[in-house]
Amino acid sequence: MTKPKKLGIFTLIMLMIGAVDSIRNLPATALFGTSLIFFFILAAMIFLVPAALVSAQLSARAGDESGIFHWTRAVLGEQYAFIAVWLQWISNLVWFPTILSFIAGSAAWLISPDLAQNRIWLISIILGIFWFLTLLNLRGIRVSAQFASFCAVTGLIIPIILILICTMVWMILGNPSYVHFTWQNMMPNLNDPQNWISLTAIMTAFLGIELAAVHAKDIKHPQRSFPIALFFSVALILVTMISGALAIAIIEPRDKISLVNGVLQTFNHFFITWHLTWAMPLITIMIILGTSGGIVSWVISPIRGLLHAGRSGFLPEFLLQKNRNNVASTLLIGQAILVTLFCTAFLWMPSVNGSYWLLTALSTQMYILMYVILFIAGIFSYDRLKNPEATFSIPGKRVGLTVVCLIGLFGCLITEVVGFLPPATINVGSTLRYEVIFTSAMALIILPAILLCFYRNRKLKQLNLMEEYNVSG
Repeated sequence: MTKPKKLGIFTLIMLMIGAVDSIRNLPATALFGTSLIFFFILAAMIFLVPAALVSAQLSARAGDESGIFHWTRAVLGEQYAFIAVWLQWISNLVWFPTILSFIAGSAAWLISPDLAQNRIWLISIILGIFWFLTLLNLRGIRVSAQFASFCAVTGLIIPIILILICTMVWMILGNPSYVHFTWQNMMPNLNDPQNWISLTAIMTAFLGIELAAVHAKDIKHPQRSFPIALFFSVALILVTMISGALAIAIIEPRDKISLVNGVLQTFNHFFITWHLTWAMPLITIMIILGTSGGIVSWVISPIRGLLHAGRSGFLPEFLLQKNRNNVASTLLIGQAILVTLFCTAFLWMPSVNGSYWLLTALSTQMYILMYVILFIAGIFSYDRLKNPEATFSIPGKRVGLTVVCLIGLFGCLITEVVGFLPPATINVGSTLRYEVIFTSAMALIILPAILLCFYRNRKLKQLNLMEEYNVSG
């Protein structure tokens, strides 16, 4: 039996970029103008790089089992592992309406751009797409790797390159800019809480790096290759995201940027100015195709992690049922119902941007809590997850690992604190109303995980009592 072919540095770089980079995050970060450069670099240093390094080390030490549930279970035990995988899954549920609203907002440009601010249109398209993808997955249909690669190139790489080229031409021709690259503008006032809110949008753009880091043990010469791949992937992610967000900030006034369709808004501005409006439907279809291709696998992927946890007794048996296509049908349908409920957030907020921000911030908070558990597991993994054959480890042994984890925890703490503050530039209603909705939603999201832990403990006690009774009998 031949050994599986090892991955090269270039492949790992593409996996990291594919897991993190996304054109849909650009409008949210563009709201903060040139100060986003500072916060992007800061977020990379205190979160993106530590998360990638710790995930790679855990993956290398965990043997054949990868993923947040297996890593955390091996270090902290099954209950923390379940809470971690629950947070990862539930954050995706909250994230689905935002990415689908991006598709709905993009689709609106094919009919009427004003529809992108119509909440009924957004909810209808979001639910229509998600239930369609759910039904496809119930039938066992999978999108091929070739199609996924085609979608990534079509919907991410080409549009970002085009928007950068258009922005460069715009500046060279002496057109007006809504941002000014002065040192004062680029260095934000760190005493102003509103400036820190941009960190929430930027952290959202960095989530998911642990999905690619699981391949650390599958590359050639990982101790040398992984840091190189990490350096280039972080550099490319920063360049594309910073330049793409700045392109939108340069072209559109801050109070006019739409979080749902800011990218197409910017392209439309270019094409109208240069009399190229015929290209607008083409770029719209490219972005819709690319984003749709990226979301298909996410409909079923988080369910797999939850299924692993469910088999350890955290979920009732009826939720673990599979259909004839070997798909966790009950969990998939339950997921679709929950996404439908989360979509009502577009009715709670007084504006589409407000709803989009609420769901983005809520999803980020949940995912960041998962990273808190990841970094804590990383600290204790040095003693509890020993593997002499581990192919990658953070330089500095215990001290190096602890320092990296503490830096990551510091980044998570900042994000959790500022996540409760709504941005002044987005209409979310009163601050009190926003914070009540936000806090209540977080509590409702975490509560089921705690109750399911109690459910499992009670079930285990009942089984132990039955075994004791049978033995004594």
